[in-house]
Amino acid sequence: MVQFHAVSKPDGSLSAVIVSGGKQYRVAPGDQILVDRLDAEPGVSLKLDRVLLFSSAGDVKVGAPVVDGVDVEVKVLAHRRGPRVESLRYKSKKRVRVHHGGRADLTALQIIAVGGLTGKEAEAEDEKEGGKQARPKSRGKARVGRKAEAAEAPKAEADLEPAAEPDEPAAKPARRSRKKESE
Repeated sequence: MVQFHAVSKPDGSLSAVIVSGGKQYRVAPGDQILVDRLDAEPGVSLKLDRVLLFSSAGDVKVGAPVVDGVDVEVKVLAHRRGPRVESLRYKSKKRVRVHHGGRADLTALQIIAVGGLTGKEAEAEDEKEGGKQARPKSRGKARVGRKAEAAEAPKAEADLEPAAEPDEPAAKPARRSRKKESE
């Protein structure tokens, strides 16, 4: 079974927005997507020519309505069915109970090339044009490192100093009760 994950793509990478089955998908070489059922056998390569937007190394082309001369090459991986979707309508005391349900017929696609370029070819062209654009370092790893260092520092200090005996906790103040004053 093919697993699909939504992963955000870097803005400077090779990507395109395509239309398939009336829906739009942002794709990059190597991605796997699920689209509405296509008439193609598994293992066959197709070209999708309805490209609305094409982005490569900071250069963006927007179509009106499509970008001319740009297509996306895909490979059909498998045909499968989507998850079960149900809708119920019920009105109490009115004898109204309507149940609709079904499963979508889907096709799993793997993106091979966008605009005639695979992901590796686009990286090679970027290097020829003047090197890759500098990407900011991921702050997630740095934060983890800082947390780890901060967590280790107090432990080291605690080992050097003798442990202080805890004082007895302060007694809680007594609750005041309100009594009604009778006259």
